[in-house]
Amino acid sequence: MRIRTLCLSVALAIGGSLLAGVPASAATVTYGQDVSSYQGNVNWTAQWNAGSRFAFVKATEGTGYTNPYFAQQYNGSYNVGMIRGSYHFALPGNSGGAAQADYFVNHGGGWSKDGKTLPGALDIEYNPYGATCYGLSQASMRSWISAFINQYHARTGRWAVIYTTTDWWTTCTGNYSGFWANSPLWLARYASSPGTLPAGAPTWSFWQYSSSGPFAGDSNQWNGALDRLKVLACNGPC
Repeated sequence: MRIRTLCLSVALAIGGSLLAGVPASAATVTYGQDVSSYQGNVNWTAQWNAGSRFAFVKATEGTGYTNPYFAQQYNGSYNVGMIRGSYHFALPGNSGGAAQADYFVNHGGGWSKDGKTLPGALDIEYNPYGATCYGLSQASMRSWISAFINQYHARTGRWAVIYTTTDWWTTCTGNYSGFWANSPLWLARYASSPGTLPAGAPTWSFWQYSSSGPFAGDSNQWNGALDRLKVLACNGPC
């Protein structure tokens, strides 16, 4: 989805409060966004003033692509006070899960217990280049994801967030439920509610609800208050 997203020009109010009219599916949510090279150099002060409090930044894809705007986006969001994280766009048909986890960690996907860095995210979804499931069987896809998240955990001590859609997950993994005990779910669904979750997921942690604003890139919610997001960033108390 992010690869197909056009660069958006979003007019943002500099009011310091969350914009009206965005969906809310929990008693308390925290708003944020995700960006990639399509957004170029982001005005992070404007995003903060519009109410964004966290950002996921694309770092890598496969084992041969790095986001040329990664430093500006990753460091810029941090410098205005956001909790930030990075994500890897998976290409399971190109190379193994462990190899892609290593590439991700080596090119911006690491983690540090500074209170403002989230565990990295595995973006695994519709193939923009060919077959929906990248030519893998459901069993092979489950094995690929397992290899990625286990290697990421071995390298960083954290379990990766998993970004996906329920439809893709059902089609390409057989709606496998085994990862959600450790990996937070980042659900993509552009609608007024998150809808049906993948099997076994107790809740959504992040919800990507819009690709057309209010924030630059894609707009997201964290399912809780900001202090709980800091707990995820710190893997417990900071």
